[in-house]
Amino acid sequence: MPLNIPNILTLLRILTLPLLLWLIYLDSAAAAPWAFALYVLSAITDFFDGYLARKLNQTSAFGTFIDPIADKIFVLGVLLVLVDLAILDGLWLIAVLIIIVRELLVSGLREFLGPYNVKLPVTQLAKWKTTIQMVALAALILTPMSALAYAAGLGFLGVAALLTLITGTQYLIAGIKAMGEIDKQ
Repeated sequence: MPLNIPNILTLLRILTLPLLLWLIYLDSAAAAPWAFALYVLSAITDFFDGYLARKLNQTSAFGTFIDPIADKIFVLGVLLVLVDLAILDGLWLIAVLIIIVRELLVSGLREFLGPYNVKLPVTQLAKWKTTIQMVALAALILTPMSALAYAAGLGFLGVAALLTLITGTQYLIAGIKAMGEIDKQ
């Protein structure tokens, strides 16, 4: 495993996750700004690890492997804590389920199609989905401080869930099409 800047950023994101989840779990106005700051810092490293890997020509097999895993445990960890605290409950659990199922679906498709050298490239809409999802979670982390942040977070989460459905469907269609081509071989 090359210990380069992009991989260090990804590993830091994973290593700070327990602290982030603990700060959210405190569910207090005093801890919320710290949780928010750590979340935003982690989200920024998510952008910069890939950017720097390409810019500095430091892409690696380890980075390609660990970055998507870090992304998923980061988002799913925060979502599960928000559910456990009942910040996300009722019908909002459907949005959470949509996000979880889509993440598993896309990961499964990529895992299955990888040995066949079939790639499912990230679409522009999926990038928007990720950005809106990150904004939603950031706002929801501030719930103990602000009812407005909570309302905004729910709004963004609703949009993210809709985009998650759309992009999940797009990836599923592309995956099924690729499987059909594989079956013809």
